[in-house]
Amino acid sequence: MSQTLNYADILKKTLQEAVVNQPRLQAIKLYPVCDTESGHFLVLATGWNKQTWMDTILFHARLVDHKIIIEEDNFEESLTQILIANGIDQEDIITHLEPTFAT
Repeated sequence: MSQTLNYADILKKTLQEAVVNQPRLQAIKLYPVCDTESGHFLVLATGWNKQTWMDTILFHARLVDHKIIIEEDNFEESLTQILIANGIDQEDIITHLEPTFAT
């Protein structure tokens, strides 16, 4: 199995576990969206937050050239740190855009 495929599997598993382990204090649902072909991995949050409709991206990572680019990580307990704990090399995670990865 290639490292890219393994990283895709780790991303998918981590996101799926993250949405299951979130407390449901409000009527907000979390959805993992994992597209291995395009390399995009997201967690969407939708629902009513008090009297306001919420539709936002809580987490967004891209898998590009054997690197994981973290676009958003708005989880209270960082999913980036969980990805590292689940087997992704810290040096393969980019938490800010660099010109070579801006595509």
